[in-house]
Amino acid sequence: MNKSSKFLQMLDTNRPLLSDGAMGTLLHQQGVSFDQSFDELNLVKPALVAEIHHEYIDAGSNIIQTNTFGANRYKLAQHGLDKQVAEINTNAVELARRVILASYKDVLVAGDVGPLGVRLAPFGRVQPEEARVVFREQIDALNSAGVDLLIIETMTDVFELREAIWAAREVNPDLPIIASMTFTRDDRTLLGDDPGKVARKLQEAGADVIGVNCSGGPNQILRILKIMVHAVPQGKFSVMPNAGWPEQVAGRIMYPASPEYFADYALAFWQAGANVIGGCCGTTPKHIAVMRQAIENAPPGNAPNGFSLSVVEREEGEVESQLPTQLAEKLAAGRYVVSVEIDPPRGLTAQKLLAGTSLLKEAGADVINVADSPMARMRMSPWAVCRLIQEKVGIETVLHFPTRGRNLLRVQGDLLASHALGVRNVFVVMGDPTAIGDYPEAMDNYDLVPSGLIKLIKQGFNMGVDHAGVDIGQPTSFFTGCALNLAAVDADLEIKNLKRKLRAGADFILTQPIYDPLVGSRFLSRVTDTIGELRIPILIGLLPLASARHAAFLQQEVPGIDIPEKIHRLMAESGDNGARSGIQIAIELAQQFREYAQGIYLMPAFNRFDYAAEIIETIQKGN
Repeated sequence: MNKSSKFLQMLDTNRPLLSDGAMGTLLHQQGVSFDQSFDELNLVKPALVAEIHHEYIDAGSNIIQTNTFGANRYKLAQHGLDKQVAEINTNAVELARRVILASYKDVLVAGDVGPLGVRLAPFGRVQPEEARVVFREQIDALNSAGVDLLIIETMTDVFELREAIWAAREVNPDLPIIASMTFTRDDRTLLGDDPGKVARKLQEAGADVIGVNCSGGPNQILRILKIMVHAVPQGKFSVMPNAGWPEQVAGRIMYPASPEYFADYALAFWQAGANVIGGCCGTTPKHIAVMRQAIENAPPGNAPNGFSLSVVEREEGEVESQLPTQLAEKLAAGRYVVSVEIDPPRGLTAQKLLAGTSLLKEAGADVINVADSPMARMRMSPWAVCRLIQEKVGIETVLHFPTRGRNLLRVQGDLLASHALGVRNVFVVMGDPTAIGDYPEAMDNYDLVPSGLIKLIKQGFNMGVDHAGVDIGQPTSFFTGCALNLAAVDADLEIKNLKRKLRAGADFILTQPIYDPLVGSRFLSRVTDTIGELRIPILIGLLPLASARHAAFLQQEVPGIDIPEKIHRLMAESGDNGARSGIQIAIELAQQFREYAQGIYLMPAFNRFDYAAEIIETIQKGN
């Protein structure tokens, strides 16, 4: 049996093949800087690379990938190594072969080919034929050194991947190819292609195995795999997820998904149609070992329940997934969520706000709510603030999206802008009337009430059409919240409006501040009696009091807020220690709200991020 046919025949066995996991993650853990060429280590520190190959083989990998992800002319030129393409790739294959021989195991070598690190025309200066020449140079070295197959991975441009496939076919028409794309949080490539379209294009280009790697964690990869299988039912598929979305902790990049978490997903991947399973960034030999054990212990075709994907069939025959945000995933998993509201700055400078947000993240906040012109006062655009927070601080945001002051054209344009900026969580509200703010004479009209805007988002944009039913190119993936006042004066009207919002498709609820848990409990019981049990998560509004005067102001001048007399007395008795009492009251209320809420919506007064952080830390310790 020749090498080329061996891999393809192994794909037809009754169990999936197991590839290895991350190389760069383990090299970095051994002290190799991200600024250094990992590929050069094949020449200067081969023992370090060999040890990692050895660990993956011991963990149960059927396939190990050469340490050549960046070993193309363009990427090597960044380190002055562009003349050593052949030498680096050849040494990588020979190194992997020696480790396999020493293991006395039947393991295949996959030549790893990564993206060129340059943009192809028309989005860059490199022409497709130039890219193919560079790919061919690397692939020729890998093929000559004797790889069993190629894995062309972590591609963001399907046209670049196509050039790599064609280059491989020119080098050796019989060399098997796994062609693997990576996707953004939207389940789209960086250039906007959906998984179904990608799968069909890769099949047309001649890939033997259609793959998805890197991207997010196993949950997202499973979702994308199912869409790809639906698009190409007779295809062969490969999945190699990251160990979750990376987080920066104390200056280090950390991946949260544990090996045990990967064990269940290995079976789910298998059940969904994966023929090759492995890991990408953040995965280790431990992740591979537990997947090996899970696969070996399960009878063929067997996998745990609970890994379903809701897909929407579109008229064109495409299948679209509804991408959950991190907030959506946490709520769906039953996690207790802490959301914190901040106000955008009044001027150009956002440094203080970013510093405060960093503190909130460190304290354990799950998501940051960004208000839009609170109290009708001029502030920086919340879209910009959301983008800055997500980019600079690394925590997800919820964009407040008032309908007041926006006509139908602006509403839709603003939604598209928000989505393009990477903002996916949207909290729909009516907004404060301009009469109470900085510009009382400003236009105060609106074309949609909140329930109408929720319907536009959930039944329009998220289905790929605008308000007029015109195709917008691709569906958005908004996770949409609505407001609720648990202490509404007209409870019947509040419940009637809530019913409209739920029918429109609201995903979660944020309430106005409340200081009496019993009032909230009674209101929600009334909701259940009137329209049935709430089936979406609710986060209770919590506004810590700063002083007796602050409590009096809220009671007397802010509609919808009612503070029990006992709390007024306590704040009055606290004197100069009012803020400390306010913190303690907030903590106690949060504990009582757990009876009927899945989290809190914290609104720190006067930008006291330190007070908010103290509350968050205390609450999170109890989770």
